[in-house]
Amino acid sequence: MKFKNIRYTPGGGAELIDMSVDDPGPGQVQIENTACGICSWDLQTFRAGSDSASAAPPGHEGVGYVTKLGAGVSDVEIGQRVAGGGFGRVRNAPANRLYKIPDSNLADQHWIVEPASCVVTGIDCCRIKVGERLAMVGCGFMGLMMVQGLQGMGLDQLIALDVDDRRLAMAKEFGATEAHNVTSGDFEEVKRDLQSRGIDVVVDTSGAQSGLDLATAIVKRAGLINLFGWIKGTQATFNPTTWHGKAISIVNSSPAAQLRDPFPVAIRLIQNGVIDLKPLVTHVVPIEEFPSFMSKATTGQVDGYIKGVISTVA
Repeated sequence: MKFKNIRYTPGGGAELIDMSVDDPGPGQVQIENTACGICSWDLQTFRAGSDSASAAPPGHEGVGYVTKLGAGVSDVEIGQRVAGGGFGRVRNAPANRLYKIPDSNLADQHWIVEPASCVVTGIDCCRIKVGERLAMVGCGFMGLMMVQGLQGMGLDQLIALDVDDRRLAMAKEFGATEAHNVTSGDFEEVKRDLQSRGIDVVVDTSGAQSGLDLATAIVKRAGLINLFGWIKGTQATFNPTTWHGKAISIVNSSPAAQLRDPFPVAIRLIQNGVIDLKPLVTHVVPIEEFPSFMSKATTGQVDGYIKGVISTVA
């Protein structure tokens, strides 16, 4: 079967290409993807190019439907909605490794499970206890999902920090007990107040050096910093004397840090409305418009952008 896919190009940018896939082999199913989220990794790869270090594959936050069964597959039904896949319309996958999505009225773009699975791992790595205080540095797509997941976990304080007032307002709607803009004129006073509170855990989803610096400044002595965001590149800095003197514990909650398979948990959280992508998916774009949309998204020309999803439906 022939279909369109995305290819990142050297030096930056992307192009549409034609691809094809054979029928599924024994033990496989064929899946037609209908939607795939745009990750910050995709944005970075579009900027830097396919020849950059740690370039992303063409999408990895897909959702689609089983359309063909390979020989020996009997426990999967045609039409089953499943998580996984990229920007390409069609793929074959092992039947025994599918993540089935339960019956739901949610649209496909609101079943982008992979980033929600990362949030599960991120929360697992926070090691939080009931009554503790947690600050979220960065309230983009991932940070806001994490606020949604944390809001019912018995925290004494759930503090949202970001540069965008709209996102901070959303964090309050999702359960943050307070929200502060780090670019406001009075933030230095706010920061001193936060430093005095004994914040047990600071989650840095910002993926920026400034976010890590802020996390270091406000976490309590013997507290924990969860490096959820990826500071893309080859270098970041920290003050080893500060980290040693405050006895800070550092955890990296990238997907490789998972303490359990996070996909089934993420599916349940979406199904039960704990994680709700409807207010977070701000743009749904046909695959044919991917290069032009990404040119705008990576240069700040897309108003109100939080999360983009590519529609692969012809």
